[in-house]
Amino acid sequence: MPLSATQKQILDAATLHPTGLLVWFPAKVNGGARDRVLGSLLQRGLVEPHGGGYRATVAAYAAFARAYPAAVEQGVTQLEAGPTPRYPRVNSKQVLMISMLQRPEGATVEQICAATQWQAHTVRGALAGVVRKKLGLNLSSEKMNGQQRTYRIT
Repeated sequence: MPLSATQKQILDAATLHPTGLLVWFPAKVNGGARDRVLGSLLQRGLVEPHGGGYRATVAAYAAFARAYPAAVEQGVTQLEAGPTPRYPRVNSKQVLMISMLQRPEGATVEQICAATQWQAHTVRGALAGVVRKKLGLNLSSEKMNGQQRTYRIT
């Protein structure tokens, strides 16, 4: 039985990964659908369990006419540690907000609202949730007499 288009996409991504790990799945393949696809690939011998995940086998590499990498043969899996790095988009509102906070004079909530078209509660949530917690940046704030609170990344 030939491979489905979804199975081909998953195996193609795995055989291009340096360690042959299945790290990418199409967005439409969630939950039970992912289990069925993996079960089918396991039954065909195209993937094997590996450290809590799955890795493409020699047969999967042969199906795509690709050489089985030496790193996989030797069991090198240093690329498994941690999630795949994500990079923010260049022109996103988050990047704009961070660049405003990195200025020497910092930025007020109102300035960030004007630049991003966000409401004030969204800006304050992004400062606490994204800047402080998710990105782990050191955010300081100060309020001079009669002026608005100014935030900056230190």
